[in-house]
Amino acid sequence: MKLWDKGLSVNEKIEVFTVGNDRQLDLVIAKYDVKATLAHAKMLHKIELLSDDDMCKIEEELNILAQQIESGTFIIEDKFEDVHSKIEFELIERIGDAGKRIHTARSRNDQVLVAMHLYLKEELLLIKSLVKELSNDLLTLAEKYKEVILPGYTHLQIAMPSSFGLWFSAYAESFVDDLYFINAALKVVDQNPLGSAAGYGSSFPIDREFTTKELGFRILKYNVVSAQMSRGKSEKSVAFAISSVAGTLSKLAMDVCLYMSQNFNFMSIPDEFTTGSSIMPHKKNPDVFELIRGKCNKIQALPYELTLVTNNLPSGYHRDLQLLKEGTIAAIHDIKASLEKAQYALINVEVNTVILDNEKYDYLFSVDTLNELVMSGMPFRDAYKKIGNDIEKGIYAPNKDTKHSHLGSINNLCLEKIKKKLNEV
Repeated sequence: MKLWDKGLSVNEKIEVFTVGNDRQLDLVIAKYDVKATLAHAKMLHKIELLSDDDMCKIEEELNILAQQIESGTFIIEDKFEDVHSKIEFELIERIGDAGKRIHTARSRNDQVLVAMHLYLKEELLLIKSLVKELSNDLLTLAEKYKEVILPGYTHLQIAMPSSFGLWFSAYAESFVDDLYFINAALKVVDQNPLGSAAGYGSSFPIDREFTTKELGFRILKYNVVSAQMSRGKSEKSVAFAISSVAGTLSKLAMDVCLYMSQNFNFMSIPDEFTTGSSIMPHKKNPDVFELIRGKCNKIQALPYELTLVTNNLPSGYHRDLQLLKEGTIAAIHDIKASLEKAQYALINVEVNTVILDNEKYDYLFSVDTLNELVMSGMPFRDAYKKIGNDIEKGIYAPNKDTKHSHLGSINNLCLEKIKKKLNEV
């Protein structure tokens, strides 16, 4: 069944090509189509285009379909083009003419739009929750290890003393920036496009304010052409938001992989979070973080994929837009899984508390020694040259008593302020 079927036959190969994998993808948005269909039916009933009896039957059957979707027993057979045709077919089969009336004042275009808006909104709220949970765990770890020195690196060369407190909380604050992007994307998708029909509205006296409230949208997408043009813009907004999260998470995963290597040995995770080698019995590989890194790098390509699909399309609907679902749904699945696994593994991390026993880290304190000379009255440039010459001659000896001089206050201030930012976003 096709919602646009007028009795004409379509070449089988063309049908397979145009449908693509929509049946599988539409199982993800099925519950949202049911929700939107019920809201639309209630609106039609309100404006007296559906009788009390029709409304009662439609609501009862849609609730049954919603239960089937929830239980996983709902399927979209090959004879149906998509979830929308499947649901309408089921309603007609079960309740006859009442089911035939459900498409009044509606197009498949705004059906897809509203289902996707509802789906993207719910997923963004879930992703936001996962990001905040991971950030809070990072702040917990930062508090726990705020006194443990971690060598700072620039250009992959030993730089200055840092701490695990600063490292963990740095990622927590970076995720706050990502949450700003998520909030922006939420504003874009939290607009009701239902009632825009094919993009040019309906001559029926529909009540779009009613469906906006019924579906829990923040606001209505007022201009019906603009509502149609939100297809693609909504997905790109979400893509940029989760790409920002993915960028932070990918960098975090890279740090963990680096710090777990024997050459650094800054931290470790329990053996059950690692994998081994088929020929090297000593190996404990951070595969979970390598896969997080890889998946997140793929996600960061999504905004550009969606941009290329939608670029230069004129206003109105085009079948190209069907291709947006696959990449978007896959990326949402991967970013959620990556956030969950990162949180699960990181909360069990163990840090190396004696990193500085290795003498190669003595140069970490050259700036502290330089600053002591400046505080005693020596001009900065002279102090800089003196320490540089001492290092070249091999006579530099760090004053390790001052190695914590500036980190405690920085740590405490960071933790306090980042917690506040995280709670506010």
